[in-house]
Amino acid sequence: MKKEIKFSLMYRDMWQSSGKYQPRKDQLERIAPVIVEMGCFARVETNGGAFEQVNLLYGENPNKAVRAFTKPLNEAGIQTHMLDRGLNGLRMFPVPADVRRLMYKVKKAQGVDITRIFDGLNDARNIIPSIKYALEAGMIPQATLCITFSPVHTVEYYSNLADELIAAGAPEICLKDMAGIGRPHFLGQLVKSIKTKHPDVIIEYHGHSGPGFSVASMLEVCENGADIIDVAMEPISWGKVHPDVITIQQMLKDAGFKVPEINMDAYMKARSLTQEFIDDFLGYFMDPSNKETSSLLVGCGLPGGMMGSMMADLKGVHAGINMFLKGKGEPEMTIDQLLVRLFQEVEYVWPRLGYPPLVTPFSQYVKNVALMNVYNMIRGEGRWQAIDQNTWGMILGKSGRLPGKLDPEIIALAKEKGMEFSDADPQQFYPDALDEFRKEMDQNGWEYGPDDEELFELAMHDRQYRDYKSGVAKERFNADLDKAKADRMAKQGYSDEDIKKAKRAGCDPIVAPCSGRLYWEIDTEEQSIAPAIGAEYRTGQPFCYIENQFGYIEKVYCTFTGRITEVVAQGTVVKKGDEIAYLRTAEKEIMWEGANEHIVRVETMPEPRKRITKSAKKN
Repeated sequence: MKKEIKFSLMYRDMWQSSGKYQPRKDQLERIAPVIVEMGCFARVETNGGAFEQVNLLYGENPNKAVRAFTKPLNEAGIQTHMLDRGLNGLRMFPVPADVRRLMYKVKKAQGVDITRIFDGLNDARNIIPSIKYALEAGMIPQATLCITFSPVHTVEYYSNLADELIAAGAPEICLKDMAGIGRPHFLGQLVKSIKTKHPDVIIEYHGHSGPGFSVASMLEVCENGADIIDVAMEPISWGKVHPDVITIQQMLKDAGFKVPEINMDAYMKARSLTQEFIDDFLGYFMDPSNKETSSLLVGCGLPGGMMGSMMADLKGVHAGINMFLKGKGEPEMTIDQLLVRLFQEVEYVWPRLGYPPLVTPFSQYVKNVALMNVYNMIRGEGRWQAIDQNTWGMILGKSGRLPGKLDPEIIALAKEKGMEFSDADPQQFYPDALDEFRKEMDQNGWEYGPDDEELFELAMHDRQYRDYKSGVAKERFNADLDKAKADRMAKQGYSDEDIKKAKRAGCDPIVAPCSGRLYWEIDTEEQSIAPAIGAEYRTGQPFCYIENQFGYIEKVYCTFTGRITEVVAQGTVVKKGDEIAYLRTAEKEIMWEGANEHIVRVETMPEPRKRITKSAKKN
């Protein structure tokens, strides 16, 4: 019998690789005991990555969700782990050092055992401080190698990086094969190299199944000393996600490894629950293409999880390109032809930008540059004309050191624009900021929360946290969900009337009190615009204005408390009684200050005449 191989269920990444959102707290509380019952997982990925942010985006508190999910797993002795982006923490751009340090204290208190720390550029300077902060907080820091396939990403390159991270205190190494393009033999040799020098260091392999290498890669890394394999489970395994635990367990068992047994009754129960979550709301935001594998991903090296957004970007420029070609009398391009051009351009752009590993956010940077290059070249213009500020930050060294060398053309372009390159520690560009966020919490009367977790959430995701606190995030999400449901109903052949009824369920209308032209604001200096979806209105609050045919402007007031879900356009001509907006009615009515000037509550009106009692009626 060969060594024991343990499994980690990537319950967070399964969702992130499939769509936009994560399960709610109540759903996680239901699935956790069933995951325990399956009996085959030594670890479960519970949070990190985009988990916290997307909870805020749909108006829920991520801190409560993390605590609820980790608790039953902790009690069962299953290790919980999260994904963090080193310098970028849990977001797409750099985080001050004091916020990074607080993150590990908060997550440890919330029941997270292990943090998987990666840097998109594999710059050890962005990972080593996080190893230190995690150890201080009592967490296990799992240092990560972002795997890709290029002339500079050799076994020696990765092995040397692992040496540096282990020397800094990392007891574990993760091979994060985020695009699934690591070649199996290469990965086996890398594991062997690390294990030969560091036999006691735990090695965990994380591979996506999009290009098709991952099953072979999992066998190869196990044959060379890996300890833990990341897996998924139905109904969101395979495709561009991860291989299913059933397949990997059977493969390794046949190869002579000791592997845990799977309680199939519990597996089927977890499968049904996960499908229920998909049907509830998560499925409305899942791209069907993420259920597909594609060998086209081998050449470009882009992560499979990007395919949905990339196809949306392609469709966005496709019409413009064909309009241009048609105007010149040239043949139009199909979306598949454009996709091949984009993949070819990624292969051209990537080495010239210094071979950044194609992982968030650098995969987006490379894709965006390639897409704009294709667009401009088809129009007869040159490359490199549309590089955004974030990409320039990567090029100039503000995010860390690039693994490869920049093309002389890129260096010349930067100098032409008066830009300066830096090899300084990226953290120095982002000073401590917690005191500013404490001040904001105090001014708003917001609680810091247990273990300062609410303070941390504001500091990490400030804009999203403010929207969550105001309620705008919840209403914006509800509007997005209503639209997604309406779109699906339209594809299924439902009538516009049926779709409107479904969309407006739980909402009440504001109706026009007179006929005329509607204005949302009357402002002589700024343009009048409609209120944002999710904006709260209180009973008696001024809502909009209607100008009648005689030029008289009547102010319209909100007649109940709620949040905007739907409005008519600025300048719409309405008739008396027309619905001009829909609001999702609040559970509690709140009166607008000054509402008493124009609204009188019925129950407070003086009694105009004697009530007719039952006895009076009899007489």
